[in-house]
Amino acid sequence: MSFLNYRLADVRILSEVSLAEPDIVWLQDEEKEIAYDGRQMTFRGDWPAGPIQKVIVTMLALRMEQQGLHPFHASAVRYRDRTILLLGGESNHGKSMGQIEACRRGAMLVSTETTIIDVQGATVMGSLQPFLKKRSEGTERADKAGAEAGAQKFFGSLPSWETYSGPSEVDLVIVPAIDGNYDPSCVEMIPFERQFQTFHSVQNYFLLNEVLAPGFPMPLVDTDDLRRARADFVRRFSDRPYFFVRAATPQVLLDQVERVLEAG
Repeated sequence: MSFLNYRLADVRILSEVSLAEPDIVWLQDEEKEIAYDGRQMTFRGDWPAGPIQKVIVTMLALRMEQQGLHPFHASAVRYRDRTILLLGGESNHGKSMGQIEACRRGAMLVSTETTIIDVQGATVMGSLQPFLKKRSEGTERADKAGAEAGAQKFFGSLPSWETYSGPSEVDLVIVPAIDGNYDPSCVEMIPFERQFQTFHSVQNYFLLNEVLAPGFPMPLVDTDDLRRARADFVRRFSDRPYFFVRAATPQVLLDQVERVLEAG
């Protein structure tokens, strides 16, 4: 359950069945395959836990969109009476470290890996674990650094923080880029950039560019109609201040964010 809790916050197994038909079916005694029929995902054969958990996240994202809720690959904090979204856009370099540094300065945590935002642009819930400590079988990644390696480098130890649990409209969006070679810079983004980066963030949950196992790509769960509706939501959501911030460290990143807050 570690991956599900990391991506979705509080995941529990309940004995009560609430749907007439399942969203996911696993036929274990058949030859290995995976298929989506527009409503139901079917696994066949032997599958490890990791790909199944990834598909659970995707199916939940589809169902949330039907309810007007959009999962963002983004962290969020409540800082100086404003809700700041740290967007994991195209590159995803710094949202977690930026969130930790903001909390170190007194911000309250809204979310870590995933932030759920409604059609009005308010955060309504989010995941609360800053790191995925162990990847499930079938999702191991050699290119991902140890879970807390970056935090140890930048902070020594993790700070403590309080959780902000109430809904709150997003006031400011930061697209962070942390790299030790960067000089600090902070640039307000134009509408196309805002929508481009935000669309990357909300598309993250549909796994359109992933394989679930060798030779088995993720089935297409998206449609033109869903993408147009998602893009229209992104257009409306992006009508708020966005800044692209480059920094060598999370501390410098937050210094730049504080300048934006003071100017606004």
